[in-house]
Amino acid sequence: MSKTVLITGATSGFGKASVHRFANSGWRVIATGRRAERLQELVNELGADKVHPAAFDICDPAAMDNALAKLPAPFKNVDLLINNAGLALGTAPAQESDLDQWNTMIDTNVRALITLTHKLLPGLIKRKGAIINISSVAASYPYPGGNVYGGTKAFVVQFSLGLRSDLHGTGVRVTSVEPGMAETEFTLVRTKGNQEASDKLYKGANPMTGEDIADTLLWIASLPAHMNINRIELMPVNQSFSPFQVYRVGN
Repeated sequence: MSKTVLITGATSGFGKASVHRFANSGWRVIATGRRAERLQELVNELGADKVHPAAFDICDPAAMDNALAKLPAPFKNVDLLINNAGLALGTAPAQESDLDQWNTMIDTNVRALITLTHKLLPGLIKRKGAIINISSVAASYPYPGGNVYGGTKAFVVQFSLGLRSDLHGTGVRVTSVEPGMAETEFTLVRTKGNQEASDKLYKGANPMTGEDIADTLLWIASLPAHMNINRIELMPVNQSFSPFQVYRVGN
């Protein structure tokens, strides 16, 4: 029997690639995002029997409730939740950052994620389903300008582990996926559409792709029900770890 996955942030990057991977592997997919036209493109490409578009702002709980209430019968029972929607805004150090950008990251990466998870938990428990939360290597390795973004992704990791503990005995699997450099629209969003900055970041780095992450998510979802991947961290080979910063007085 075909299973159903709900994927947030499905209009680009990891989310869009995952819609394709899961739909082409026999899953029914609820694809969510704000850009209705992009969601409809997925339906046109993959078929209305495989993909249901749910256009709403992930930070709007009422819109979320409305979208969930309107799920058609074949898509009603969610077996897998992939909390992919998230963003980074700004690259400035904390003392120069925009507080509105900080709050937007918290609203999207934390509040929206926990809200949707809370709403779907009863059904996921009933169906012995699974939750995959998309975090980041920024949760573990700080870098200048990462401040609140890294903090929100660290929350996602710890929340995932907490869910895993609380859901002990229910059969529900929980995984935190923590990618490093991947070429998506991530940097364009972070820099307000600066294509030059995006191109410079990825040039010659051979970064991961949305498809790489989608393959990983499908692998996790396809494991036997008695296996749980608690955390998985992924980087391209050409990305590794920098030395600690050292500030020298008098320089």
